[in-house]
Amino acid sequence: MKYFLSILLTFILTSTFAQDNLEYQKPPEEILELVDVPRAPSVLLNDSKDTMILLYRNSYKSIEELSKEELRLGGLRIDPKTNIGSRVTYFNNVKIKKLNDKKAEVVQVEGLPENPKLTNFKWSPDQSKIALTNTTLEGVELWVLDLNKASVTKITDANLNANVGDVINWFEDGNALLVKMIAEKRKPLINTKNAVPTGPTVSENNGKKAQNRTYQDLLKNKNDEHNFEQLAMSDMYKVALDGQKEKWLEGSLYTSIDFSPDGNYVLVTTVEKPFSYLVTYRRFPSKTTVYNKKGQKVETVLEVPLIEDLPQGFMAVRTGKRRFSWRDDKPATLTYAVALDGGDPANEVEYRDEVFELEAPYKGDGKSILKTINRFAGVQWGNDEVAVAYDYWWNTRNTKKYLFNPSDASQKAIVITDRNYQDRYSDPGSFVTERNAMGSSVLTIVNDQLFTIGDGFTKEGQFPFVDQMSIKTQEKKRIYQSTYTDKIEDIQKYDPKKKELLVRIESAKEYPNYFFRSIRNKKLTQITSFENPFKSIQDVHKEVITYKREDGLELSATLYLPVGYDKEKKEKMPMIMWAYPTEFKDKSSASQSTQNPNEFTYPYYGSMVYWVTRGYVVLDDASFPIVGEGDEEPNDSFRTQLVANAKAAIDAVDNLGYIDRERVAVGGHSYGAFMVANLLSHSDLFAAGIARSGAYNRTLTPFGFQSEERNYWEAPEVYYTMSPFMHADKMNQPLLLVHGEADNNSGTYPMQSERYFNALKGLGATVRLVMLPKESHGYRSKESILHLLWEQDQWLEKHVKNKKTLQENK
Repeated sequence: MKYFLSILLTFILTSTFAQDNLEYQKPPEEILELVDVPRAPSVLLNDSKDTMILLYRNSYKSIEELSKEELRLGGLRIDPKTNIGSRVTYFNNVKIKKLNDKKAEVVQVEGLPENPKLTNFKWSPDQSKIALTNTTLEGVELWVLDLNKASVTKITDANLNANVGDVINWFEDGNALLVKMIAEKRKPLINTKNAVPTGPTVSENNGKKAQNRTYQDLLKNKNDEHNFEQLAMSDMYKVALDGQKEKWLEGSLYTSIDFSPDGNYVLVTTVEKPFSYLVTYRRFPSKTTVYNKKGQKVETVLEVPLIEDLPQGFMAVRTGKRRFSWRDDKPATLTYAVALDGGDPANEVEYRDEVFELEAPYKGDGKSILKTINRFAGVQWGNDEVAVAYDYWWNTRNTKKYLFNPSDASQKAIVITDRNYQDRYSDPGSFVTERNAMGSSVLTIVNDQLFTIGDGFTKEGQFPFVDQMSIKTQEKKRIYQSTYTDKIEDIQKYDPKKKELLVRIESAKEYPNYFFRSIRNKKLTQITSFENPFKSIQDVHKEVITYKREDGLELSATLYLPVGYDKEKKEKMPMIMWAYPTEFKDKSSASQSTQNPNEFTYPYYGSMVYWVTRGYVVLDDASFPIVGEGDEEPNDSFRTQLVANAKAAIDAVDNLGYIDRERVAVGGHSYGAFMVANLLSHSDLFAAGIARSGAYNRTLTPFGFQSEERNYWEAPEVYYTMSPFMHADKMNQPLLLVHGEADNNSGTYPMQSERYFNALKGLGATVRLVMLPKESHGYRSKESILHLLWEQDQWLEKHVKNKKTLQENK
């Protein structure tokens, strides 16, 4: 008897607490057939819109690819053997279609390498060619695609250094490229796994405040510093199309490379020392220098120290010159901005930033051309007299656009928009641009008119539009607006000289395809014919529902009914709700809906739409606004609003008669996972939850998270109240936790899920933790994604669909 009890106890403990060492699983066939489908190509279009490039790739990487050696240094993830980012997305085929010949067929590009892994596509100045890289087992090669010949040619061996990006740039004549190559003086890397320490790693602070987010993949010791320096170091070469090369600059840690519009100068930024263990390489010391096109130094225009101690707040910036860039409408004029508030958002000033321009030889300070009320965010250049500048202020969600004369600072800039950038109904759209004689993108100006393309969200639906605006009077006139109510017509480009639009049209069951539309006669000319690969769910009922929260705030969500569901019979089905909280500073913006039932139904790895094939109602992208008006911050009432959003959504679908509200699950990714854990801890609305790649203990992100600016010591109650880890004892519903073991997202360390699981397990909750090997914040390998879908299906079947059966068997 004692022996039997011992065996029984061992079985119970093993069943309850042991880890499952599973091999990768696959989901049911209904889901599997929607996952493993051919992917439509990505599209590149030249500016004259007569040539379309079709880029093909696999939908997923393999776990073997993700298992290659990876070094995580200074915010970079590098394959040290091939010298390119270890998580790069590659294309494996290229085709061309000529659009000016209606009878032209899609042409296969000839000469592609064996097992192509293509990326870093760059148009030549005249757009007759495209430079690209191919990654082999040994490294990165330079290739060039000739569009007229529809063939590619290998230019260099596998000796490029793409570890820090910006690896290839065209010279203005289109006959050569400026290329980063592995530095001749690179030293061997240190194997940090087996290296014998020579002493401790010491960090010190001299009394300055250095409040930084919890970045990942940081340098940790001198060995990391050494490896980062070697892998980031490049020689720069001028490489001709026949493969001839000459050294342009000696080895350094080059980051960005930017030719002037006329091609006579190059703005080069390098990373300098000392490195940091607190921030990524983008905040290491840097130097920005102007060279002429022969590689001769002209002037160092900027030297930036290590940035570890910015003032508090999302709008904080460093002091001194910043945002150096070329004026797109001038041959070789630099611009930059300077903070007028000392970079500290707490300082009240009339203007936050001042913008300057600097002519060759780029010495000293430039000429002031504009001041912005909020933080400067960029300029779209037109000509000597016309430019449009942007600013924004996160704390108020305000953004402004300024129409100004860059040649005459005495002319007051005209504020042409002054709005809440979260107010999508008032969004005037983006300005139309064109390629100028120097190959740069500038504002399209025709007969003293500017043009904008807008998404066209309204309370009644989405109706994309094109407006024209008088430069002199700022009066607007609508020259086109889509009238579809059963499709989406997404306006990609507008050519006011031809009166022609490039549009992408889709519906819930029609895959997005490209068309030209004449504004004169509204005629459509189809240019692609991509088929719907998800026909098994093309007839699923889909609609956007609107409903109100208990405080009157209007909310919305996209509702899918199960395959074959009888709307007349209205059988009560289980439901999975997917959402992501968003912070707002006003109720008006929070209540707006940007969901469109005509958006093509495209399942992807993170989607719950798959489960319409398994008998579930799916409520996708449910509105979860967290509003804080005036002096109140959104997170001051986070939990209350979270539960109110969830209840309103369930009530709305329940009132339609489609669901059994006792069998409702909630899911989310990242901050959505954080939402899920809070909802299961502080409400009884759900049967179970799925939380992927989340953070659950906010004391581990003490200097802010998501849209929270305050640090832990300023708002300890907020951090405590919002942290599901602190309330693990209240978890009374089954929770599936999923996390990538190599998560690189700020704040969502894998430890967050591991520690939360341990707390829940210790307190007796029903919980399962799935750690996906080699996966980052988003999941990439086919094996991981299929297993994820299997895990989610098993969880939903057991704890939601068959909840009553499970309870009866207990």
